[in-house]
Amino acid sequence: MPKHKFEEAESRLFHRMFICMKCGARNRSDLLKVRLGKVKCRQCKAKQLRPKHKDSKA
Repeated sequence: MPKHKFEEAESRLFHRMFICMKCGARNRSDLLKVRLGKVKCRQCKAKQLRPKHKDSKA
């Protein structure tokens, strides 16, 4: 992990970014709409989305 973090890069990569639990596609949407179930995956049309992890799990 780099010492210095750029706020612009973090907001571009992680802000409002959600991952589909079924197919792994990246979707950008509002948190409120995702929690209410109004957002679907673009590829598989599933409603199970999770926020993108900020740390690698390796």
